[in-house]
Amino acid sequence: MIVRRLVDLRHSWLWMLLSVTLWCLLWGGVDLKNVLGGLFVAALVFVLFPMPPTGHELTLRPVRFTLFVLRFLGDCVISAMQVGYFSVRPGPQPPSSVIAVKMASRSDFFLTFTGVLCTLIPGSVVVEAQRATGMLFLHSFNAGTPEAVEKAREGVLAQERRLLWAVGRREVLEEAGLR
Repeated sequence: MIVRRLVDLRHSWLWMLLSVTLWCLLWGGVDLKNVLGGLFVAALVFVLFPMPPTGHELTLRPVRFTLFVLRFLGDCVISAMQVGYFSVRPGPQPPSSVIAVKMASRSDFFLTFTGVLCTLIPGSVVVEAQRATGMLFLHSFNAGTPEAVEKAREGVLAQERRLLWAVGRREVLEEAGLR
């Protein structure tokens, strides 16, 4: 079993390279000791703690991925400014709500990654994800009216659509109704 995982490392060369790069950044430089140490630790982690295969759902579209990342960063900045404003302004705090959002994709990967992205944007946090139903439940800041709740729900669905268009395979897009 371990021998098979060692052989499977050749399919994970990109992740190994990324792991070694992060290892070198962590230790403050690129030298032979850090590169070899990073390779050893990465191989050990990849062999002892294998991840389930997810590559069959992904394909990178460079232009859409770049637009996705730029939009995500813009959303983070705008949301952080809004949360910062509400935290220092005088008066009562705006109401918040827990909202349910039915994801378009049935993929575990896209459900999880959309939840992570929504949590990274200030003002919302995932409180539950139901794999069987494809539902995300989020605590959303400044969502006290039905219109604000619907706007927050649409924001989550738009985030999922952008993610699907950036890295989803054709089959996943068709399943989600985007093709």
